[in-house]
Amino acid sequence: MTLSMDKTGTETPALHVEGLWKIFGPKADKIINSSDAQLSRKELQEKTGHVVGIRDVGFDVADGEVFVVMGLSGSGKSTLVRLLTRLIEPTAGTVQLYGEDITAMSDKALLDTRRRKVSMVFQHFGLLPHRKVIDNIAFGLEVRGEAKSGRRNRAQEMVDLVGLSGYENNYPDQLSGGMQQRVGLARALAANPEVLMFDEPFSALDPLIRRDMQSEVIRLHEEVGKTMVFITHDLSEALKLGDRILIMRDGEIVQIGTPDEVVGAPADEYVRDFTSEVPKSHVLTLKWVMRKPTGAESADSPVLPVGTIVRDAARAVLDYDGPCRVVDGDELVGVIDDEDILRVVVAEEGTS
Repeated sequence: MTLSMDKTGTETPALHVEGLWKIFGPKADKIINSSDAQLSRKELQEKTGHVVGIRDVGFDVADGEVFVVMGLSGSGKSTLVRLLTRLIEPTAGTVQLYGEDITAMSDKALLDTRRRKVSMVFQHFGLLPHRKVIDNIAFGLEVRGEAKSGRRNRAQEMVDLVGLSGYENNYPDQLSGGMQQRVGLARALAANPEVLMFDEPFSALDPLIRRDMQSEVIRLHEEVGKTMVFITHDLSEALKLGDRILIMRDGEIVQIGTPDEVVGAPADEYVRDFTSEVPKSHVLTLKWVMRKPTGAESADSPVLPVGTIVRDAARAVLDYDGPCRVVDGDELVGVIDDEDILRVVVAEEGTS
């Protein structure tokens, strides 16, 4: 992932969210500027009848990043993704898309942004049952007013990209759930958006199909490099997909971090409970288990990057009789041996 540059040469995130609030109720604006805004969600609802959906949320998403927002039901994650494109209006705060203020846009500019710069993929596919696969994929381009030949060519490219070749002329009810969701992905990609947003798109799918679709998202990200915001309640999905993960509770941010940071250094008991059954050797990198170098390391010992997942490093470490070197670029930052690897594995067995 990278950061784009604005006209002044300053790094600009794909998404910049600052001070974002959503309070549901007729007097939400007044509550924001009152002491009631500091009440808990339960206290505010009991006192005023208003409900806090999102409370003072802020974060950046880098260009090309897969940014996962996760939490239990009612945590505010789906409300948040809808605020990012003003499908619901924020009570306060700012959302910027590559430096453009979404929250200050006119209705016309906002509609154009949704059509050209942001695509969304929902749990419910929303396919048009009377249209063939290729026409469903091309629908957004049709709405934009693009010529038929151009949109059909683009739709065919997306058919091939998501592995639906041969099904172009099928209707949605002739496809499995996983294939229908591929149509949804192709439709979102056809518009060539700057940002793709996913709101629990795979939660209704069978486990095996869901796993396949997660792998498909990873593959597509590697091929097209789009910035992605992915909403889920499933920690294993978040860890598999996310470059970084934002964990929410009661409309607030609990922690933002890389998968290994969330598992290796949970912010509180809420996150610790979430991650307690995660196989840590599949997530933690060597920086979490290495020891400080002593200066007596063999110059012939294996060298492993500090960002290597423990599971991926295990074979090299266990095969070598002695400590292996861990490096960050050209700098020696630690050592690791078979005891360090086995300590993680034994800890996993103790929690399984």
